[in-house]
Amino acid sequence: MSGSNNLMETLGIEYTNVSHGKVEAIMQVYKSVCQPFGILHGGASIALAESVAGEGSLFLCNPGEIPVGTQVSCNHISAAKEGDTVHATGTIIHLGGTTHIWNIDIATSEGRLVSSIRVLNTILKQE
Repeated sequence: MSGSNNLMETLGIEYTNVSHGKVEAIMQVYKSVCQPFGILHGGASIALAESVAGEGSLFLCNPGEIPVGTQVSCNHISAAKEGDTVHATGTIIHLGGTTHIWNIDIATSEGRLVSSIRVLNTILKQE
């Protein structure tokens, strides 16, 4: 899922660790991902979380399978301000044959929790 000319590149998402059941990524809080008030837009947080979960599921998929996000549930807890870097940590909590469920916590560079997000990925056969 990483690569160029996609949403992850547009948002500046950088994966720092991808392993079996765990994914970590960072994203700079630039003006382009903020609300007009200078804080991280909730939609950007959700896009970061779904990207982390997708990358993690792709790592776990068998050849010929692809993950697609089918449900996202998010709680925004505090704000990240323009100029900060947020850190996303995704952990798999269900690894099934056709579904993966991930929990992703997004925190500021100081470790303050910004959002806690649950992502359900459905695993499809690639056509």
